[in-house]
Amino acid sequence: MTTLQALIFDVDGTLADTERDGHRVAFNLAFAEAGLDWEWSEALYGELLTVTGGKERIRFYLDKYRTDVELPGTDDAAFIAELHKTKTKHYTQLLEKGAIPLRQGVRRLLDEVREAGLRLAIATTTTPVNVEALLTHTLGAESMDWFEVIAAGDIVPAKKPASDIYDYTLEKMGLAAEECLAFEDSLNGILSSSAANLKTIVTVNGYTKEDDFSKATLVLDNLGEPDKPFVVLAGDAGSASFVNLDLLKALI
Repeated sequence: MTTLQALIFDVDGTLADTERDGHRVAFNLAFAEAGLDWEWSEALYGELLTVTGGKERIRFYLDKYRTDVELPGTDDAAFIAELHKTKTKHYTQLLEKGAIPLRQGVRRLLDEVREAGLRLAIATTTTPVNVEALLTHTLGAESMDWFEVIAAGDIVPAKKPASDIYDYTLEKMGLAAEECLAFEDSLNGILSSSAANLKTIVTVNGYTKEDDFSKATLVLDNLGEPDKPFVVLAGDAGSASFVNLDLLKALI
């Protein structure tokens, strides 16, 4: 019988609802600082989220919406990288102000599974700097040591929906996919985790609630709390009303 050994978490939209009020705002602040007249609305950002990776998202925006723009200098990649670096600065400042809390049930679940001795990892397309900023400002500096592997950013050649980031994480942990559960929030995320043969719990958000999560094991509105039950959108949670260790073991 397979025993649950580890949980692997996506970050943006999964641990915290970072996209609309975090990354989007930080992008716009970076654009303004660079003297650009770009403004990413909530609706536009929802479309841009189909592209994983911040630098890749800027390039997609330019190619689709701003073909009239000629970037300063001769090295577009360097300009985009510097713009993304500025965006990361603004994003971490938003976290320092407490503007981006963890999603419901995240802290409780992390505490429970850590106490039970389960191993933890992160598999995300966001940068290591963003991961560290979110963890330290919501869970404390010591939380960086909770995660055995933090696979982030450009550590693998192909970002989600490719399975590379999960394949890398499983290899580093020395675990088989059937011994782990993944946590995701988006179509690109579930395509990535399922391609790595991971059973996956999805917690949707405003940007992803209409995505196709047919490959997920369980789809919820959030992880829930004992006094604030989740809503099951797809899959079978049995009699559970919030995600806890017993439910995770049952899913395995």
